[in-house]
Amino acid sequence: SGKKVLIVYAHQEPKSLNGSLKRIAVEELSKQGCSVTVSDLYAMQFEPRATRNDIVGCLYNSEEFNYGVEVYEAYKRGDLSSDVIEEQKKVQEADLLIFQFPLYWFSMPAIMKGWMDRVLVQGFAHEFPNCYDSGLLKNKLALFSLTTGGTREMYAKGGMSGDIRYLLWPMQHGIMHFCGVRVLAPNICFAPEYVSEEKRKEMLITWAKRLKTVWKEEPIDCSPKWYFK
Repeated sequence: SGKKVLIVYAHQEPKSLNGSLKRIAVEELSKQGCSVTVSDLYAMQFEPRATRNDIVGCLYNSEEFNYGVEVYEAYKRGDLSSDVIEEQKKVQEADLLIFQFPLYWFSMPAIMKGWMDRVLVQGFAHEFPNCYDSGLLKNKLALFSLTTGGTREMYAKGGMSGDIRYLLWPMQHGIMHFCGVRVLAPNICFAPEYVSEEKRKEMLITWAKRLKTVWKEEPIDCSPKWYFK
């Protein structure tokens, strides 16, 4: 299809379900003729902390350090650190971003949150008033593929953890949609550690099957009503 996919992957064990979901995405999408890049954050020892080190050379204001201002100015000058520039290039080229991770404390692992913090800088991903539908990364798609510790029942609307969609609001809407990215329905594997081997295989088969037609999918309605209905 000539499409480009970036998989941002946060798990340390290749044999894990997350590892298998990532591998299947690479295989399936490559088979379709897509070019697939993986940012394996743990293997890369990706730095999650947003610090002064992200700016090469002099600061815009050396009197008082303001990270947001500094990286915005550094982005315009081409003075961001090389690891950030590298990730931004991958994002820039991608038609689809897939985020593959285990849910930690109702959120993404710190290393992936750090990727969001450092890579999606102002000027590159958003620039007020160019946010949400007019965000700078419009024309891209994103898909969050995650595993949970809790069961589907726990993450149902009346369940003890609340509707899983509430947890996706900050990631899908607050980060991706804010940057203009259109979001496809998430791929959620509930409680893989507590189900049979058979059931885990099924999760992988379902994912592979979905990826065959992923380019035909319509993005979800990225408004509060989708998340909080």
